Parts: sequence; C-alpha cells; structure tokens
Amino acid sequence: MLSTDFVPGAPNWLDLGVPDTDAAVSFYSATFGWQFQSAGPDGGGYGFFLQDDKTVAGLGPLTEEGASAAWTLYFHTPDADATAKAVEQAGGTVRMAPDDVFSFGRMGQFTDPAGADFAVWQPGDIKGVGLVNTPNSLTWAELYTTDAAGAKDFYRAVFSWQTTDMEMGPDMTYTVLTPAGGTEENSHGGLMQLPQENLDRGSRPEWHPYFEVADCDAVFARATEAGGTTLIPPADAEGIGRLAMLLDPAGAPFAIIKSAGSEQS
Repeated sequence: MLSTDFVPGAPNWLDLGVPDTDAAVSFYSATFGWQFQSAGPDGGGYGFFLQDDKTVAGLGPLTEEGASAAWTLYFHTPDADATAKAVEQAGGTVRMAPDDVFSFGRMGQFTDPAGADFAVWQPGDIKGVGLVNTPNSLTWAELYTTDAAGAKDFYRAVFSWQTTDMEMGPDMTYTVLTPAGGTEENSHGGLMQLPQENLDRGSRPEWHPYFEVADCDAVFARATEAGGTTLIPPADAEGIGRLAMLLDPAGAPFAIIKSAGSEQS
C-alpha cells in the first residue's frame, strides 16, 4: 500500500504531459472532480491537480520532441545523481539529467532497457503528492514490459526493490514490487510481460498509474462520456477489487480501481 511517508524507491510523484493542458484539465475534472492550480508565470505552463485541497498529480505541456501524451511515475530517491549513474550502469538511458526544480526538489528522467519511461524525485521543499490511496488519488503503479525478467533485474539494481512473482494463469506471471526492507503491506506496484496480442495492437513498454475510486463503474462512465477510450471495461479481480483501464483523449493510459476492502466515500 502506498504511503505519503515516501520511503526510498516508492512512488512519490506523478505528472501528465499532454499537447493541450486545458483539454486535460477539462477531462480529469469531469472524471475525478479534480481542481487545477497553475504553478505561476515561472512554471512553464506546469500546474497541479488538487483533490480536497491536496496535490494528487502534476500537469504540464509536452516538452520533448516527438513525445506522446503520457503519465510519468516518479520514484523517491535520496540522491538523484547516484540513481542516474545506477540507471546507466544497469543498461538504462538518462533522458534528462538530474536538475534542481527551484527549491522544490531535484528530478531526473530515465528510460529502462525495454523502453519504458520513468523518473525520480529527490525531495526538497516538496516531499511528494499530498494524497494517496483515497478516492481520486494514486494507489498503484504498474509496468507493462517486453522483458519482465530484465525489468526485475534492472529495477532491483536501481532501487533495490523486492519482487514477488504471482502466477495469474498458465501463461501469465504478475510481479509485485515492494521497496527495500518492506513487506507485502508496503507494496507499491507491479509489472507484467506484454501479451503478444497487445503488442500486435501497438502497445509498448510503459508505466501507468492506478487511481483509487469510490465507484469504478460511475467513474468509468464519466471518463468515457468525457472522451476517454476503453482499454479494459470494469471487471472484478478476485481479492483485488473492481478495475478498468482507459486512454484519456490525448492517448495517455491510466487505470481506476475500487480496491477490495476499501470503503465507499
């Protein structure tokens, strides 16, 4: 389970890069009820999605040439420069070398060996998002990859994550990810091999967020009415919850889940 304690290796920030930030504000406000707050004239168009007056994510215009709309997961690091070196030593790529973001913190952006983008956040004045695990906030981070075994090795080398394999069927293994020294209760994400049929439909290695919701079907309906595209319609996963996966109107994938055992809100 995620926590705002933000131990090293755990997700502590996420943001959305899109070609049209106004359209994204409209979609996610309709879907989750989020409010948007600009970072101001020095923010380069960046701003923050808020839920109950607490930051749940960032939003900004795409800045890399040829980049597609996507959510980026950031993982806590006490030393972004050391993490950048670890990424390179493990076979990954540094897309953006670590740099200070005013006094807020230090960030770096990377790509793993299979091609999935991710980032790190070394906290300064901002430790991370202000809300997790409650309705309309981040609750899980998931990686689809073309090399599950390689991904486990890579992220263990970079973040010292613990990995636990779960057999989901005769041809599917799901790997649960936990920060170093944590237990199952501290798990923050998972990874799985992309099935061939997904690759045939154009899927590629990528991280995507899961947002906790109070009612999966209702949020799914609002998202599709606002222009989202269905990837996986609402379905029950025994012992996990009711979940769905979508593309937002700009093409960024995300998932929603009403976790098993969570209370309606």
